[in-house]
Amino acid sequence: MEHEVALTNADWRLMDIVWDHEPVESPELCRLAEEKLGWKRTTTYTVLKRLSEKGYLANNASVVVSQIAREEAGKREGNQIVSRGFKGSLPAFIAAFLDGSGISGEEAEQIEQLLRDYRGKE
Repeated sequence: MEHEVALTNADWRLMDIVWDHEPVESPELCRLAEEKLGWKRTTTYTVLKRLSEKGYLANNASVVVSQIAREEAGKREGNQIVSRGFKGSLPAFIAAFLDGSGISGEEAEQIEQLLRDYRGKE
């Protein structure tokens, strides 16, 4: 498995802003983080630096861009959760996720379609 890089809630919140506005100049990112998250400039730069060190963001000439797509970051995070919390068992994860909270017929059909699509890739 590739090296795990966990993202904190703060990381995800800033990544969401970048994904929604990229490329974004760092002063504008600070303004957006203050507006949407209530963060001070120093907090934004601290999280930006951490995400740059993790390889998720790049800040070149005060222009911030993601180095990973939102979908890929979610995929990595999901794989880490299944690996750590459910010993790699996707069925155990799904059972835990659904326990006590039903899903709509439409959601069930979408999941069934995904399974049909992936089953065909074997």
